[in-house]
Amino acid sequence: MANRLRVAPDCEIALAEVEWSFAPSGGPGGQHANKAHTRAVARLDLEASASLTDEQRRRLVGRLGPVVTVAADDSRSQHRNRGLALDRLRDLLAGALRVEATRRPSRPTAGSRRRRLAAKRRRSELKQARRPPEID
Repeated sequence: MANRLRVAPDCEIALAEVEWSFAPSGGPGGQHANKAHTRAVARLDLEASASLTDEQRRRLVGRLGPVVTVAADDSRSQHRNRGLALDRLRDLLAGALRVEATRRPSRPTAGSRRRRLAAKRRRSELKQARRPPEID
C-alpha cells in the first residue's frame, strides 16, 4: 500500500488527496538554491477527505482546522523534502487523533494521612511551646 499514508492503526490517508506544491527553498546555496524548486509543501483538505471517518474528521478539523499545510526545505533534494513533509503530516495528524486519557483523581494513602496528621501535631506542639507560661 505505497499509495496510502498510515497515520494510525485505524487511519490511512490516500496520497492522492495530498496536494503538492514546490518552491525555491531559500537560504544559502548559490545557483542551485536559486534555480531548483526543492521546498515541498503538502496540503490536505480534511473536510473533503474520503479516507477519514466522520469521528476522525470531526476531531482533526476541531484541532487543526479544515486544511492542514506542512512544508519541508531541510534538504537540497525535492524527493527527500517530499518524504520529510509526509513524515511531518503523519506526525501532526497522529498527534491530533490521539485521545487524552481522562484523569481519575487518586485518594491519599493511609500512610500519607498518618504522616500529615503527625506533622500537624508536631507543628501545633511547637507553637504551644512558644506561648508564655500561664500564671495562676
